Amino acid sequence: MWLVFALLSAVFAALTSILAKVGIEGVNSNLATAVRTVVVVAMAWGMVFLTHAQSGIADISKKSWLFLILSGLATGASWLCYYRALQLGEASKVVPIDKLSVVITIVLAFIFLHEDFTGRSLIGCIMIGAGTLIMVL
Repeated sequence: MWLVFALLSAVFAALTSILAKVGIEGVNSNLATAVRTVVVVAMAWGMVFLTHAQSGIADISKKSWLFLILSGLATGASWLCYYRALQLGEASKVVPIDKLSVVITIVLAFIFLHEDFTGRSLIGCIMIGAGTLIMVL
């Protein structure tokens, strides 16, 4: 089931890029990010209440709070940079560079989460990096 959600995530991420590129025209990138964020917050809380998950908020540990907050800050920084890059550059070049996050995530998961880094992982990272270079040069 995770694969279905991962594929849907990729489709929605692709739509996000195209819709954002059109929507950001003539709009300050920080303002555009704020508008997008309000929509995301409303949608996320809507899903919490729709699935009756709000009672779990009291069970979140201090460690989880800390890392969820840090993740939110990283997401905000990513979105601000992404929207500015989309405003200044072509989506077909900005998006591949943004997706280098795949390579960075694999490396960080190996270092901090002690996940396996196999020969296949290395080859995949090299191919993603090479593909990104080919697309943006």
